[in-house]
Amino acid sequence: MAEICREYGISEQTFYNWKSKYGGMSLSELQRVKELEAENARLKRIVADQQISIDILKEVNSKKW
Repeated sequence: MAEICREYGISEQTFYNWKSKYGGMSLSELQRVKELEAENARLKRIVADQQISIDILKEVNSKKW
């Protein structure tokens, strides 16, 4: 096992974490998980961008005219 992990540049702990997370899944389930993770990352970026916009608007609004 250690040799395989070295070959792919991952630790044995990472291998076992991945095995416990993805070990019992079918290919279609793995694809769905990847799609959901990608969508989650996209939504997090959208929320972060919106928060920046909100902060900018609050700063502009708080200045006295």
